[in-house]
Amino acid sequence: MATPARCPADRAAPRRLAGPGRLRGGRVARPGPQRGDRVGPSPVDRARPGSKHHVIVDRHGTPLAVTLTGGNRHDVTQLLPLLDAVPPIRGLRGRPRRKPRRLYADRGYDFDKYRRLLWKRDIKPLIARRGVAHGSGLGKVRWVVERTFAWLHQFKRLRIRYERRADLYHGLLELAWSIICLRKLRLQI
Repeated sequence: MATPARCPADRAAPRRLAGPGRLRGGRVARPGPQRGDRVGPSPVDRARPGSKHHVIVDRHGTPLAVTLTGGNRHDVTQLLPLLDAVPPIRGLRGRPRRKPRRLYADRGYDFDKYRRLLWKRDIKPLIARRGVAHGSGLGKVRWVVERTFAWLHQFKRLRIRYERRADLYHGLLELAWSIICLRKLRLQI
């Protein structure tokens, strides 16, 4: 049996010219607000748009606070907002702690201005110096943060940002941190 012949009415409509918000070749024609907020060109990935997760953890790897910024923001800009976002931590007795005693960080946070601000908050900064050879000993404690990021990237939805709205992506990020904390609690019980 022969297939029916196509008539000109069945043909696909001609493609329109690409304009703001329209697709051209499967991509957005002009980058802009349709990409979402808290997105910026990544300095390490050929300027592709992306986001960064900034996290502060305790010595066991439990996330205390998390923020989301564009891929082009420097890490040190989120240091003080992360410290301010740490909730009160209950201890055995007395007032709950609002700040850590010490802060371990890598070379990206090595600025004298932020060291002074940490000392004013009575936090001892243990930050690796730029231009100094490796071997400062911070790798013995920094691996906890890297392990926490590895736990986060097990959630494939967060590995690559697909959501345009930052509030939805941040909600997924908070949900992932909650699941990580729940898993840690199950291991302790």
